[in-house]
Amino acid sequence: MSLASPLNLIWLAALIPVAAFYILKVRLRRVPVSTILFWQQIYDEHQPRSIWQRMRHWLSLVAQVALILLLVGALADPFFAWETRQMRRIVLVVDNSASMNATDASPSRLAAAKDEALRVIGGMRFRDELAIVTAGGSPRVVCGFSSHGRTLSQAVEDVATTDNPTRVSEAVELANRLLGERQDDHQRDVVVLTDSAELSWRAGGVSPPVGQSNDTVASTGGLTPSARLVTRRFGTNTGNVGITQFQTRRSLIDPLGYEILVEVTNASDEPIECRLELDLNADVVDVVPLKLTPGQRWSQAFEKTSADGGHMMAKLDRADTLATDNRAWAVLPKREMLPVTLVSEGNLFLQKVFESNPLVTLTRTSPSDWRAGGVSPPVGEATGPTTGGLTPPARVDVRGGGITVLHRHVPDVLPSGATLVIDPRNSCDAWQIGEPIQNPIVHQQDKDSPLLGHVRLDNIVMPEARQVTFTSEEGVKILARSLAGDPLLATIERPGQKVLLLTVNLDEGDLPLRTAFPILMMNALNWCTENRGELRESLPTGAITEVELTRRAGGVSPPVIGDLDSARSTGGLTPPARLELLAPDGRRSALPMTSERLSLGPFDQCGVWRVVADADDTPLLELACNLADRNESDVRVPKPDEVTTASVVTSSWLGNRPVLYWLLALAWLLTAVEWWAYQRRVIS
Repeated sequence: MSLASPLNLIWLAALIPVAAFYILKVRLRRVPVSTILFWQQIYDEHQPRSIWQRMRHWLSLVAQVALILLLVGALADPFFAWETRQMRRIVLVVDNSASMNATDASPSRLAAAKDEALRVIGGMRFRDELAIVTAGGSPRVVCGFSSHGRTLSQAVEDVATTDNPTRVSEAVELANRLLGERQDDHQRDVVVLTDSAELSWRAGGVSPPVGQSNDTVASTGGLTPSARLVTRRFGTNTGNVGITQFQTRRSLIDPLGYEILVEVTNASDEPIECRLELDLNADVVDVVPLKLTPGQRWSQAFEKTSADGGHMMAKLDRADTLATDNRAWAVLPKREMLPVTLVSEGNLFLQKVFESNPLVTLTRTSPSDWRAGGVSPPVGEATGPTTGGLTPPARVDVRGGGITVLHRHVPDVLPSGATLVIDPRNSCDAWQIGEPIQNPIVHQQDKDSPLLGHVRLDNIVMPEARQVTFTSEEGVKILARSLAGDPLLATIERPGQKVLLLTVNLDEGDLPLRTAFPILMMNALNWCTENRGELRESLPTGAITEVELTRRAGGVSPPVIGDLDSARSTGGLTPPARLELLAPDGRRSALPMTSERLSLGPFDQCGVWRVVADADDTPLLELACNLADRNESDVRVPKPDEVTTASVVTSSWLGNRPVLYWLLALAWLLTAVEWWAYQRRVIS
């Protein structure tokens, strides 16, 4: 046996005064009294004695000496050599992913895993060290290596339920790194509490079986040498049906339309009948009865119309072991009215294509009125003959402003903001106009451009298109060229300015008669407002996303971008005093505004998350988060493991307690016995 604190043996010096109190001679004090008749008995009981006389209270002295020896022995912290040799370091991996919320284990798989984790902690020997890692979403160390059972137990109790996907393999890799930081020969164990079917080692491309632990695994990038992998799986072979995909977006063709994509998966061995309900702002949009065969995936796209937008929700009316994937959410952006100023001497095709769009507020004006006084009006504002024109602003927010459509007549200097130029007849600061091109054929078309989505121009007659030579190549992108290489459709993007140029004569060709023309104009409006279909993608749980901060006119930073009416109408808002991320369950987390890009996440709960500002919880941005993971929805565990952690939960003849614990226990027991003996007059 060795001592961890041998210097504490100096407290044995306390034996000297204790022994002295028992062996020193009692000196009686002389006091004059009238008679000694009443003191004779007391004198007989406390006769003066010398050091050589027989000690009458030796039992009491032995008890006091034994008590001091026990206390000093506890202070010296003795231990056996085998305790050091058999010391273990254990990393406990607790899977708190979405599938662990299944209720086929009472009350849930995660609760059963926590009970098992507490059993492992209770089975630690003295000097063993244990760390706790969670495997739901990004692996996280919730408690570093510690031998304090109460701290470890509290860390296990604090492991929260999440809707994150399972990341057991990454958590095992993190556990391996934790064990690798300790350079010694102590035994290492990784205990995984999960419902995942198998673990995989990516390093080296080798996949050893679960539970294998040898040097071969370590050499291929698996566990640290001499480490063991012990698993305990929870769950049964129960089936589940869930929504594995749910997205909405605005239609690229119908201004008021939106599209819904839903996928439902039957992750069970039996056929299932259920009903899928689609709601928009708590109003039923559609109800679909489903009959799914075992393992079937059902998906369908729905087309609906609504200008208001809001929260979409899909839900299944079937109760099963995992309720997380029975509901899914999506955020449908609201359609905003877009001011469009048409500057033309008269073109019925252009007028009707914008009037047919219910989201466009069209203002028509002639070139002479628009340029009254020789000045161009601001983007999105039309001037009448009585206004005399307005001075154009130095810079206009493209996202929040209107769109100017210039037909044939182009000013010498293009206005700021978003501008569509169709069939230009004169030059400007951006290009020079050449001779007409007779019957050009579209030879090259940028199919990846959002402006040409669902648009084909190679079979359209375009007579009298104009030759264009750009004065500068800065920000110029050619989307369609003729066989001779002349640009027919091009864009110019510069700071504070976006220009779409179409050199086709609408009166002579058949482009206005084709379905490609209204689609092209709709794409142009989306491009100018940076809409691109207004897809507010629903995020999977565990994801991290970034949003950008925009700049308003004058250089003031508004809050996080969102489809806010005030942001579009004013060009930005005053920065809020603070920003917070509000979870679906009401949890709040502060968001620092240190740059123009804001990182949000990870999102560990299904539902609608909000970025709010100030004390009134004004929503600046809303993001939907769903499980959307087929592996998590498949909660079947064909062969659940038995209690394989029995090899980790060990005990010794000391009862997994240090020697000092038992020394202190004996000291307390001796104190109690001495007190009882004194009360019974066994010792005095």
